[in-house]
Amino acid sequence: MPKALPVIDTTEPVCCAPVAAGPLSDDDALQIATRLKAIADPARVKIVSLLFNSASGELNSGELAAKLELTESTVSHHLSQLRKAGLVTSDRRGMNVFHRVRPEALQALCIVLDPDCCT
Repeated sequence: MPKALPVIDTTEPVCCAPVAAGPLSDDDALQIATRLKAIADPARVKIVSLLFNSASGELNSGELAAKLELTESTVSHHLSQLRKAGLVTSDRRGMNVFHRVRPEALQALCIVLDPDCCT
């Protein structure tokens, strides 16, 4: 039986020393790995790209499903994983749910992986 990962708080962007700064603690490594795992899927990368490049900075689930040529339930699953990792936020407005990227969360992840990436 596989070992279950501990539950971590992913509501805030990852915040720890860059991986090149020295050996990471188990907790910091888990924080980073959880977020990388959430985005390590081609459909999720495409979702993030579509959200970043939408005119309004947000799209609803139906729009994403149409652009990705996936079912809404599949898109919903991918969005759920991105939300759990703190990389996307979602708001219900009437019958639609609109999704936005949390750029600060992605930037924090980039800085943790390479502290010189955003300078």
